[in-house]
Amino acid sequence: MSPNPFDPSFDQLPEIISIFPLTGVLLLPRGKLPLNIFEPRYLAMTDDALSGNRMIGIIQPSDPLSRASAPPVYPIGCAGRITSFSETDDGRYLITLTGVCRFEVVRELPIVRGYRRVTASWERFADDLAEPGPALFDRARLVEGLRTYFKIQGISANWDAIEATPDERLVTSLAMICPFEPSEKQALLECGTLSERASMMIAIIEMAVLDKRDGDTMARH
Repeated sequence: MSPNPFDPSFDQLPEIISIFPLTGVLLLPRGKLPLNIFEPRYLAMTDDALSGNRMIGIIQPSDPLSRASAPPVYPIGCAGRITSFSETDDGRYLITLTGVCRFEVVRELPIVRGYRRVTASWERFADDLAEPGPALFDRARLVEGLRTYFKIQGISANWDAIEATPDERLVTSLAMICPFEPSEKQALLECGTLSERASMMIAIIEMAVLDKRDGDTMARH
């Protein structure tokens, strides 16, 4: 995949980034995440991003059950750049974030216009901006597990398209769209390499299939 000429260089990554905490939502470098923005604080965040560097950080709450106004978040998220934007007649924004680079939260800053911001460290994930290397994983095993996993989840798929999708796009897209648990999504986000992410996803899928089979077996006894 060729580098996007509109993506920032490492030196252009911002020191401060707004964050959008979303449980079970994953953004990965070069992945595309559509969002429906309707809360006033996130409309304000989008306005400010569009008038600046167009960057927003997607991050998961670490305690999805927390009722705090600013629930704790995981220490690692992924910054995305707004690459498409439209507005609706009922006051919503429809945007697409394209993942740029993961970041570590250094510290949280005071809320501005209702949304949260953090100071971010990018050094650990500088390679996210580079062309990805070859993915070393058992693709046939992934697709085989996926066929059963999708059947269990009631998900239909275009298998010809999946077979033709390049490795990085396949792994990134599956990690983002599959209904994994939030903690599993976070583990996929934090994998060091594409190969590690693919191997972890195979393990998650195979475990889900095994759990389903065990559950069916117990139900018959």
